[in-house]
Amino acid sequence: MAYRYATERADHSDLASGTVLRSAPGHPGFPVRLADELFQRAAARAAPDGRPVALWDPCCGSGHLATTVGLLHRERLSWILATDADPAALGIARRNLALLTAGGLAERERGLRADAAAFGRPAMEERAEAAARLAARLRAAGGDLPAAARTGDAFAPQPPERPVDVVLTDIPYGGLTRWRDAPAEGGDPVGALLRALAAVLPPEAVITVTARTRKVALPEGVAALERVRVGNRAAVLVRAADARA
Repeated sequence: MAYRYATERADHSDLASGTVLRSAPGHPGFPVRLADELFQRAAARAAPDGRPVALWDPCCGSGHLATTVGLLHRERLSWILATDADPAALGIARRNLALLTAGGLAERERGLRADAAAFGRPAMEERAEAAARLAARLRAAGGDLPAAARTGDAFAPQPPERPVDVVLTDIPYGGLTRWRDAPAEGGDPVGALLRALAAVLPPEAVITVTARTRKVALPEGVAALERVRVGNRAAVLVRAADARA
């Protein structure tokens, strides 16, 4: 894939899972540059006028993807929603989304510095410096970003509290994570997921689904706005109106 927006190979190590953002067992972090590119592609289609958009990750896991996008693009976002069926993962997602506030990042930095002093581990001090850099970045981009995390079934989602413009999610696809009680639609839950999400989204919203596969299959009759493939991941962008049953 030719990158259209994230064209520079920037150092995103501060956003790596397990550095400042917390990781969850069985919920791997998402490639930061790919998250950057996919969000910008979806936002350009959902809000071509450049207005701030609301983002939803309905399979959020540890919240790494949603939090990363929030820290990268504070100025393009008005609100973030993260939902998941796994209560253990959701607890970590809430702690990660708290990093979208000055208070959350300050608390994380203090905790890392305290651990560095208590255990004599220079790596903890380096992670504390990363938290300070992220705080400066968030402050320069507009400050605290409203975000919410709650339990949610991606196949029977509750309508979001606010209209959502962009859905960006990395789905289980034979990797470390698994679907919970996924309904089958032709043997592939992706179609069921798209139709369920589209039913609670504005018609002009853009749904971006990624997976560790060669190609994210779409149900018959659903057209892709764009397809992307990088390494072992593929992504598809679909207009909510086109995914409705």
